[in-house]
Amino acid sequence: MANSRFNVLIVFVCIVGLAFIVKLYDLQIVNGESYLEQSEKRLVREISVQGPRGEIYDRYGKLLVTNETGYDLCIYYTKIEKKELNNMLLKVAKILEKNEDKYYNNFPVDFSTMTFLKSEASIKTWKKNNGIKESATVADVIEFYKKKYEIETDNIEEISRIIPLRYEIATKGYTSYKSIILAKGISVASMLEIEERNNEFSGINISKYPVRKYLTESIASHIIGYIGAISSNEYKTKKDEGYSQNDMIGKSGIETTFEALLRGKNGKSRLEMDSKGRITRTEEVEESQMGSSIVLTIDLDLQKKAEEVLEKYIKKIQTGGFADKCEDARSGALVVMDVKTSEVLALASYPGYNPSEFTDGISNSEYEKYFSNKDRPMFNRAIQGTYSPGSTFKMITAIAALESGAVGQNETIYDKGKYDKGHKPACWIWNDYRGSHGEVNAEKALKVSCNYFFYEVAYRMGIDKLAEYVKMFGLGSKTGIELLGEVSGTIASREYLNKLSERDGKTRTWMIGDTLSAAIGQSYNSFTPIQMASYIATLANGGIKNKVTILKQVINSNGEQVSGDVVKTVVENKIGKTDVNTGDLNISNQTIKTVFEGMKSVTSDRGGTAYSTFGTFPIEVAGKTGTATASSGSAHAWFVGFAPYDNPQIAVVCVIEHGGHGGYTAPVVKEVMAEYFGYNNDNIDEDLKIRTFDETILD
Repeated sequence: MANSRFNVLIVFVCIVGLAFIVKLYDLQIVNGESYLEQSEKRLVREISVQGPRGEIYDRYGKLLVTNETGYDLCIYYTKIEKKELNNMLLKVAKILEKNEDKYYNNFPVDFSTMTFLKSEASIKTWKKNNGIKESATVADVIEFYKKKYEIETDNIEEISRIIPLRYEIATKGYTSYKSIILAKGISVASMLEIEERNNEFSGINISKYPVRKYLTESIASHIIGYIGAISSNEYKTKKDEGYSQNDMIGKSGIETTFEALLRGKNGKSRLEMDSKGRITRTEEVEESQMGSSIVLTIDLDLQKKAEEVLEKYIKKIQTGGFADKCEDARSGALVVMDVKTSEVLALASYPGYNPSEFTDGISNSEYEKYFSNKDRPMFNRAIQGTYSPGSTFKMITAIAALESGAVGQNETIYDKGKYDKGHKPACWIWNDYRGSHGEVNAEKALKVSCNYFFYEVAYRMGIDKLAEYVKMFGLGSKTGIELLGEVSGTIASREYLNKLSERDGKTRTWMIGDTLSAAIGQSYNSFTPIQMASYIATLANGGIKNKVTILKQVINSNGEQVSGDVVKTVVENKIGKTDVNTGDLNISNQTIKTVFEGMKSVTSDRGGTAYSTFGTFPIEVAGKTGTATASSGSAHAWFVGFAPYDNPQIAVVCVIEHGGHGGYTAPVVKEVMAEYFGYNNDNIDEDLKIRTFDETILD
């Protein structure tokens, strides 16, 4: 019995041994190479593939912003010696430099000059955080990191390439499953060479991603905005929404307002690497999806013209091209609005910037160029700049006075030159010529910009009634335009004075002089150009006020229009809810007619403050010049108007900071209107004579 069991055991062992030998033969001889290859595919990673952002169009379907393919140089952790890693990074750096590509370099040392790149205080903190002696020189710091990273070469050029890349890896951290970007937006030439030499680069991967392409360069930059690398704070709040630390995100303009809709849906790819960190296979497992596209209300051609002429006339004013030389005239804004819908057709702010410079990250020097520039090119003056409106405000004073009964429709007031109430201000004609406008009604007062008339009617009705009409037109309140950063401005009123008193603890009393000053667009009145455009559009629309918008529609990746409720929610989540009063302001037809006639006489009648600009213009324009005192330097220059007079289509508002005189802005508006109505500007006479009187400055 025992022998029988033993014999069975022997047979079993022999069978198992034979099977093992057969398997071993298969592994080593028959399929040895195949199994070896498979064994080296040690790591399989699933990586996110960024979905392209939605495109941006103008109202006629002209493409403003799109995407193109970009390439990032990434690295995963692999078990290679530090010496091998150093040599590999050196090779990578040389390839990138050869093709004029930049890699991340946040190491605070300039190797060419052997100096620190940060302030003394910052370097002190940096040394402490990195375990370096406070007294360490640049040479000491370099030696410290040579030892830390086990860099064997003494060649400073090679050291200057290796240390920044090792420092980037150490700072950001990487694992075998999570890469970091060493170089963003590399050239095709670098991409091809690195992929061709893949066997030399352990853990190195070229990641394809959609690059934002701004087709209009600086045109409409303040509207469109730009994207940039997600910040650490943004990542903290956005990571639950699927954002990664390598993502790009909208930073300003439409790009940030509609980030939730523009952002594409990420896909997934499977990446296989062998045991040496070399990529052996990539496979798409989930297709990425493009974000929704935004159609704006702007007209690209009109936008170009607006920016072109704004810059042209600012430079002309600087050099004394009209009369007075206003060297501090360096910036301005212009808004064109559809009268019937309050859609923004053009919104220009000068100076501007090129959003493309931010797409792949911005260097310290480029950042400094923008953010230390005293002219603030990133500042959207159309929605963020607030200015006293000067005489362009007088239509509201006239409307308030006529509608409240403070002055009759045909009633005249005699201009004595110097007003005898309050602080006894004078009309501009008295200040300039010791003259008078004589008997003046509302229409004539607008034509000749008679300060005396507006002092008197404001004195009669009081500041509370005037402020009531200012609020009706939406001045001093956000318009709700779909752009982040819009400011409210301020209304000259007892309410605002009380807020000032509460804020700084100083007791203030509203005086008659404050009312007089407010009536001609001074005092505490301070509004944005977009608010002023809404006011003029409302006036041109017969007193019917619409919600200001720069958005035409949103189209998803399937070509379907996104519902208004969804869009509204996205906008409100980004810019907050804005209470905008819309509808009929119930201004009488007679009052509207009086104001219209007054504004037409400004441009069409000899003696009008903008006649020299619009007297021969083929389109009948209703307008108003304004010269508003500034806290320092030359006065701000305004022109507001609409056209055609008998059937208003567009309202145009222009302000030039420190532009000197309101008449200097009228040619800007004229050229923009000529563009809109299809006239050849070569046939439009340029202004040779501009009236230079100051319409608003007080004694």
